[in-house]
Amino acid sequence: MTSVVIGSHVPPDDPVGEAEARGADLAQIMLGDPQRWGNPTVPYPGGAVALKEAAAEAGIGLVVHSAYLINLASTNNRLRIPSRQLVQKTLDAAAAIGAIGVVVHGGHVGSEDELDAGYDNWFKACDRLDLSVPLLVENTAGGSFALARTLDGWRRLWTAISAAAGAARVGVCLDTCHAHAAGLDLQTVVADLEAITGRIDLVHANDSRDAAGSGADRHASLGRGQIDPGAIVAVVRQAGAPVVVETPGGAVEQAGDVEWLRAHLGDA
Repeated sequence: MTSVVIGSHVPPDDPVGEAEARGADLAQIMLGDPQRWGNPTVPYPGGAVALKEAAAEAGIGLVVHSAYLINLASTNNRLRIPSRQLVQKTLDAAAAIGAIGVVVHGGHVGSEDELDAGYDNWFKACDRLDLSVPLLVENTAGGSFALARTLDGWRRLWTAISAAAGAARVGVCLDTCHAHAAGLDLQTVVADLEAITGRIDLVHANDSRDAAGSGADRHASLGRGQIDPGAIVAVVRQAGAPVVVETPGGAVEQAGDVEWLRAHLGDA
C-alpha cells in the first residue's frame, strides 16, 4: 500500500465530505470565483474555524488553489497590483483553514515586454507578501511569454525568487499535464526541477487530452489521455510529495482516478 498522500480538487462547500466520497486524503479547493477579483470566502457551514476543525478530525488535508486570473508577472499595474492583493488575501484565508499551501500559476508578460520584467515582478511579490502559508508556483502548459513553462524559464524565475525575503516559503507545484504540454520529459522533470529549485512540494497528477508539446492545458482522466501512464506514476514516485488529481468529472470519476493512482503506486 502506498504512503503517498493522494487528494482531489473538490467543490468548496464541503471539502471534507467531497474528499471522503473520492477516497482522498487531501482536498484542493478554490475560495471564490476563479475568474473574479472578489475576496476569498469559505462557504463551509461555520466558516474557516469549523472547516479547519472538521478537516483535522477527519484526517483530511487542505490545499488552496488561487484564482486563475492572478498574474504576478504582469507589467500592467492594473493587473499586477490586484493580483498581489488577492494572493495575500488568499494566503490569509488559507492559513485560517489550516491549508498546507496556496497554488498560484507562474503567469506571463505581454508580447511587447521583456521577460526579465516578469521575473523582477515575481521577486517583488515574494519580497513583499506575508507568506503565512507556503506559496506554490505551478508550471505552465503553454504560451511564448509564460515564465514557468521551460526549464530555462524556471531557472530565471527561481533566481529571482531566491533573492526575495520570502524565498524559503515559496515552493513548487508540478502539474504532469502542463509539463507534457510544454514538451518537458516526464521521466526526468522531477530531477530537472529539483536541480533548479531544490524542492517539489505538490504534484498535480493529470493525464492530457493532447499531444506532447501542444501547449494545450486540457486534462484527461488518468490512463485515458496521451501521457504514458508509467510517466505519471514515475513523477509521483520521484517527487515524494502530496498529490492532487484535477481530472474531469465528479466524485465517481475522480474516485476512480484516486484509486487508479493508488493501484499503480502499489506496483512493485
